[in-house]
Amino acid sequence: MHALSLLLATKLIVWHAYSGGEERALTQVVRDFHEQHPQGPQIEAVSVPYGSFADKLQAAIPRGHGPDLFIQAHDIVGQWSEGGLIEPLNGHLPVAEVLSTLWPETIAPLQVGDSLLGLPLSWKSLALFYRKDLVAEPPQTTAEVLRIGERLKASSPPNLRRYGLVYEAGNFFKHAALLHGFGGAIIPPGSAVPKLDTPEQLRALGFVSQLVQRGDLPEEMSAVLVTQFFNEGRAAMTINGPWFIAEIAPEVPYGVAPLPIVSETGKVAAPLTSIEAGFVSARSEHKTESAEFLRYLAGPASAKVRALLGRQSVSEKTTWQLPEVQGDPVLRAFFAQRAYIVPSPTHPAMRSFWEPGEQALRQVLRGAEPHEALRGAQRLLDQYLRPAPQTVQDKPYLVALSLAVLALCGWQYLRLRRRNVFGEAYRERGAYGYIVPALLAMLLLTLIPFLVGAGMSLFHRDLDGGWRFVGTENFRDILLCRGGGCFEPMSFYFTLLVTIVWTAVNVGFHLVIGGGLALLLRSPWLRLRGVYRMLLIVPWAVPNYITGLIWKGMFNRQFGAVNGLLVLLGIPPVSWFSHFSTALAANIATNVWLGFPFMMVVALGHLAQIPSELEEAAMLDGASRWQRLRHVVLPLLLPAMLPSVILGAVWTFNMFNVVFLVSGGEPDGATDILVSQAYRWAFTRGHRYGFAAAYAVLIFVILILQSALTRRLTDRR
Repeated sequence: MHALSLLLATKLIVWHAYSGGEERALTQVVRDFHEQHPQGPQIEAVSVPYGSFADKLQAAIPRGHGPDLFIQAHDIVGQWSEGGLIEPLNGHLPVAEVLSTLWPETIAPLQVGDSLLGLPLSWKSLALFYRKDLVAEPPQTTAEVLRIGERLKASSPPNLRRYGLVYEAGNFFKHAALLHGFGGAIIPPGSAVPKLDTPEQLRALGFVSQLVQRGDLPEEMSAVLVTQFFNEGRAAMTINGPWFIAEIAPEVPYGVAPLPIVSETGKVAAPLTSIEAGFVSARSEHKTESAEFLRYLAGPASAKVRALLGRQSVSEKTTWQLPEVQGDPVLRAFFAQRAYIVPSPTHPAMRSFWEPGEQALRQVLRGAEPHEALRGAQRLLDQYLRPAPQTVQDKPYLVALSLAVLALCGWQYLRLRRRNVFGEAYRERGAYGYIVPALLAMLLLTLIPFLVGAGMSLFHRDLDGGWRFVGTENFRDILLCRGGGCFEPMSFYFTLLVTIVWTAVNVGFHLVIGGGLALLLRSPWLRLRGVYRMLLIVPWAVPNYITGLIWKGMFNRQFGAVNGLLVLLGIPPVSWFSHFSTALAANIATNVWLGFPFMMVVALGHLAQIPSELEEAAMLDGASRWQRLRHVVLPLLLPAMLPSVILGAVWTFNMFNVVFLVSGGEPDGATDILVSQAYRWAFTRGHRYGFAAAYAVLIFVILILQSALTRRLTDRR
């Protein structure tokens, strides 16, 4: 009977992005729920990668798929509410009774009007981590932080600089604590959208600029380097979240404290905070049962497990009264930080805010004036938030498209009929039958997705998730440079020029280096040629995203192997990603390393087909080695290499991984190529999918024109 009841019980799917202790805590909570409610619904917790969580939800729920409930940060609750993804809980739970046991600070971000869209489970905020062997007591003000840095600087060994505070200074989420400490806000009072060019933003950036000028911030700090500095004792303090605990080495004596007061204003540096909440899917078939499990998940029994096993700062009040929770110094510190947290804004325009904000930070970290950095970032933000294209009538476009398709089909029919292709196809119908599966695969996997993407370029996606037909407005915005100059970074024409230079230089180096190595490996006097060939193919065999990450580290300002070599040669280290020329050079060096083996292998194959008698005859006629190479080998090799050059040019033109992973478009998007620019418009600049699709269509047209031109040149040859 028990097995039968389990079989007939309602099954609820819960999506989450937890890992480590948090995932173990959720598993324990589900197990406890089943034991306490043997006749209740069966809960299945499904782990979904954090990076793709939101996209999977937005794709699955509108189509009636996906989870019954899910656990996610509150940041995009407004957008999802307008898009109809979230079911309000008011009609499924006694809201007043449930909320009475939860901290009010965690409830407000989940309310839209009179609707409660989710139940808060925990909050994740930043705090001050410090090493107890370097800092006796956590600092209370930023002035104390600076004094600790000065003391460590003065006592540092000659070859090992120590810092007071290190953090990801280019990350606006972490910089926002300083902004709030200087009295600012991402969405200032009286403004309907995020703003950057404000007096408070200027003061906060000025503080960062002073840290840079004093040498109190290491250059190009990433999350990995922050962890390394802290674990090695090169940094006494860092600003980080609860996830940082798992990265601290076991032997490091550390403590956690609330963020200090900004000495200039007397205000606490209040961090942006994510309220982690449970939401019920608007398309769930078991909304009431899902809401009841969500109530249990936010309740005291679950909160105790999540606090002690998952080390979460839970939203349930009574859990913080437990002796074992109060005795945890880390949880106690994050609880003290609760009084000074700022929930992340849920405004849909926040999707467009982060890139301009972090651009301003990076410019200041490179030595730019804060005022100029903020002015440029505000122009960029205004461009991202400019009014959307107007809706237009789709009937004229449908008529024009129908006429164009009919004309194309008629022209193609007459062309094939003149060549008597139909009769030949009927006679060879058996052979054509063999290629039908391949044609269907190409239709389903290539042609239909392309047509869908091309059609998307005629639409605009609003902030609430709705789509509107705008005709060719996206193309006009791109080609007419609306929102900026035509030859400013991030414009289409500037990016096209960078892409052409990037492609030409890379393919040139691929051909010269690959062909030169092939000629060397062809020489009969060279021993161990097979070993050399195998070793030289290795860069091509390694996945390019791994190579990109390796070269990114090699170009690091402080710890990169490239700068280490320059220092050995007596040359000052270079900040490779601070200038367009050096950042582009770093991208090109990485891609040349990836691409020359392909050209080498192709050239070796063609060289093997050149008859040796031709060179022997030239040698008997008195031709030198150089003359034989110039007048015999190269004239036969280069035409044969042309198809490989064309293929390499297409690959390089769309080489997204290297640009995205090595320079990341730095500085300020100047080294982006067309395909990476399209990606950013789709995913980091307000999810302007229609605009990005128009970019993709233009890239396709450019490649078609390039292929047609190359084909004509090949036919002439």
